[in-house]
Amino acid sequence: MLTQNYIDQLTYKIIGCAIEVHKELGPGLLESIYEKCLIHELKLNGFEVKNQMSIPLFYRGVDMNCNLRFDVMVNDLVVLELKSVVIMHPIFEAVLLTYMKLLRKPKGILINFNCKNLFHEGQKTFVNEYYAKLPLK
Repeated sequence: MLTQNYIDQLTYKIIGCAIEVHKELGPGLLESIYEKCLIHELKLNGFEVKNQMSIPLFYRGVDMNCNLRFDVMVNDLVVLELKSVVIMHPIFEAVLLTYMKLLRKPKGILINFNCKNLFHEGQKTFVNEYYAKLPLK
């Protein structure tokens, strides 16, 4: 049964994988490099990973055929938005929250690899109404 606790444990493990990539590579590389390495690390740890897949956008019942793509999705539950930037703009959070809504996924993690300490300053998690509807345990 899918629970908030299960998703929180999954999130902890995903962040652990991101920290491993960051420890190995450090800051300063392109987002695409971190994405490839993180996908590899996640797969090594037994996760099901999808990346750069289209996000369907329906407006008033019509498929808009937009070119929206998420960075990474883990176990078909957690959406990852990856960055390698000096400044984290609030729009990055808004984009992730919108992707979560459109994909109907309960949790998202915004990860910025261009930082000194990924655990303390390089990641932020988000939940939405899909998460809130899940049982705690």
